[in-house]
Amino acid sequence: MKKSRIALMIGIAGISIFPILVKLGLTSGLISAFYRMFFALIILLPIVIFRKQFKWPTGRLILLSLLCGLLFGADVAVWNIAIEESTATQATLLTNLSPIWVGIGAFFFLVDKPKTNFWFGTVVALLGMMIIVGFEFFANLEFDRSFYFGILSGVFYSWYFLISKSILDKMNVPTFMTINLVGSVAFLGVINYVAGENFFNHSAAAWSVLVIQSITTQLIGWFALNYAISRMRATRVSLSLLSQSLITAILAWLILSEPITMQMILGCLVLLSGIAMTFVSKPLWAYLIPKKLVLFSQRRKRAKFNMH
Repeated sequence: MKKSRIALMIGIAGISIFPILVKLGLTSGLISAFYRMFFALIILLPIVIFRKQFKWPTGRLILLSLLCGLLFGADVAVWNIAIEESTATQATLLTNLSPIWVGIGAFFFLVDKPKTNFWFGTVVALLGMMIIVGFEFFANLEFDRSFYFGILSGVFYSWYFLISKSILDKMNVPTFMTINLVGSVAFLGVINYVAGENFFNHSAAAWSVLVIQSITTQLIGWFALNYAISRMRATRVSLSLLSQSLITAILAWLILSEPITMQMILGCLVLLSGIAMTFVSKPLWAYLIPKKLVLFSQRRKRAKFNMH
């Protein structure tokens, strides 16, 4: 469990830099999504083959892994478009509704159902997100294409989590990542071609950013996250990813000189408190009941049982 939590923290740190790189605006959102997957694949493939980590799975698992790649590629694509057409704040907030969809999906489709603490933690974490962006933000929401793309991104994200959780129980992470990336590259390549995107004429700075996002976000970040998903509850991992807003805010302050306000600090503390709730094994309500009262109730039950 300790290794999976360390992997989760590394993964969150890796993906937190991505919104900063997208915000630089050196390429379009769609082409950025394509090269994030493409460079990750051409770097990962020879490593996996040379180290003999690729294990051929069954045909069903291959198809499901390719489906995960399509879903993940679609998620990144529509999220990038939502950032371009609105603000990074709105797009990130709407995408981060994904823990709700993951929780609902896990309740209906996974054996490991969400615990009560997950729902409490989700409410508190989302409250933290609302504090970070400001309650007045919601009064200015526009229900346009970028709004629906932000919501759709979160839905794709949640489907990816639920399906990948079932796959990673039967497949090692390098094999899954390789097949997953093939699916993403193929899907995003077709989408970019149909959209008439520019594949080649980019500046040296743009190519550098595209390679950096592939290594930090896709290879390091998602390799670590997939390892965590394979060993932890999908609901817990998806909710923990909300903490990337804190790291992104710090990176935006360091790189883009964006200010960090007391409101943002308070919101991040509330958000992290919500995430922490999901890591508590005992139901939260149990901490509100005095221990003596619990022991008294247990003695009464044992006494009644002995009488029978």
